[in-house]
Parts: sequence; C-alpha cells; structure tokens
Amino acid sequence: MLALAALAIGAMGTAAHASDTTKLFKVVSARDEIVVGVSEAELRAYGIGPDLDNLANRLVAAGQMSLWQYAVSRGPDGDLRQAPLRRVALFHNDLVRLEPYATPLPVLPAPAP
Repeated sequence: MLALAALAIGAMGTAAHASDTTKLFKVVSARDEIVVGVSEAELRAYGIGPDLDNLANRLVAAGQMSLWQYAVSRGPDGDLRQAPLRRVALFHNDLVRLEPYATPLPVLPAPAP
C-alpha cells in the first residue's frame, strides 16, 4: 500500500524566509518515489549531524512526518524551477530509501506553516 498520503492544501500561503535554503530529498517506497523539501533551519533543529542523517533519525523517532512534496514547474517568466506542490505524510515503516536529491534548477522555499 502506498505509504505517502497526499494532504492537499488549498492555498500555498506566504513564502518562507528567503534566506532559509530548502534541501531536497528523494523518498522511495515500494510503489513509487517523490521529492520532498526540508528547510535548513528544520534540519538543524533535528540534530547536529549530516542533513540526511538528521532527517532519517527524525523520521524514525517520530514514526511519521508531514513535509512538502516538490515538483518541477514553470515560473511566471517561463523558467523551470523546483516548487512546493502539496503536503504529504511520510511513514517510516513503509519507506525503502531516503537520499539527497540534486537539481540544477532553483528551489523555491515552502510556504510558512
């Protein structure tokens, strides 16, 4: 069964602080894979280790997390970018792999909670 339950959010809300960089991670389950974004501030709050370790440890400790799913979209100027798509819930017991995701595209910050 798909472990990623999409929690659609109607309005994207206000943009997060521009100085806060968003890191992308690929989340792989038995059925599919998605890209999620986590701000550097959130990653630092999870621990002092490497970003991937901080996120993985937080997910295991919490059992589940809600994060922003990211996807390629076009900006008003027509340029491609990675942008928040919707909130998703991740369940640690259904994940196969979590890995950093590199992209040549600019990454937009997620809306503030």
